[in-house]
Amino acid sequence: MVNTFGAVIAGLVPSIGVGVLFWFAMRKIMRADRDERRALERMEGGTSAVAGDSTAPPADSASDDVVSSQNP
Repeated sequence: MVNTFGAVIAGLVPSIGVGVLFWFAMRKIMRADRDERRALERMEGGTSAVAGDSTAPPADSASDDVVSSQNP
């Protein structure tokens, strides 16, 4: 039983290690993307809503696509 348990652990450790490395790599990529988007917003002078851009969609535009079940 001890040999079986040791073999199972030895088989799982590399998979868990690769999973942890993948998680760290994806975390780094996502944070870099977020930071780059923030830097681009700062370079452009902020978001379009803050800058007063009239081409920005209204805040409640998402509710326009929803069809109410009460409508015939």
